[in-house]
Amino acid sequence: MKILMDDQAIRRAITRISHEIIEKNKGTDNLVIIGVKTRGVPLASRIVQRIEDIEGIRLPVGTIDITFYRDDLQRKSERPVINQLDQIDVKNKTVIIVDDVVFTGRTCRAAIEAIIDQGRPNKIQFAALIDRGHRELPLRPDFVGKNVPTSTSEIVHVHFDEVDGEDRVVLQ
Repeated sequence: MKILMDDQAIRRAITRISHEIIEKNKGTDNLVIIGVKTRGVPLASRIVQRIEDIEGIRLPVGTIDITFYRDDLQRKSERPVINQLDQIDVKNKTVIIVDDVVFTGRTCRAAIEAIIDQGRPNKIQFAALIDRGHRELPLRPDFVGKNVPTSTSEIVHVHFDEVDGEDRVVLQ
């Protein structure tokens, strides 16, 4: 096991992502942040908090469960009957999807479908703490905390204090 990021590196990456979001969108007007369950949720909350620290504006933040939209589940019985995007209006907004790790791009695709089912955003952007490559779909994050070249057999684990009791990213 190799530690890729400690708590300070995660904090710095979140600060950088937050600044990049503000810069790319020329401020915070009409932005909403949506965290993909599970570890995209605390990351989204931290980005929203950091943007509030920088700009003095609290952006709307929501969560999304994309399980129903996954195209790579093995059995139909694994698909829940729930389509869940909560706490947020996406119509005519710039939506920033937040997830901990981007790998094949399938989670991002599923999140885009789920969001569009809730309303038509003006724009969708994607932020990830870790980009490990190996894309199967032509999707890439607009905002990345760290690029980590990996083999397909390696696993990146992101730990957040809110879920795991510690902040770190490890490669196994």
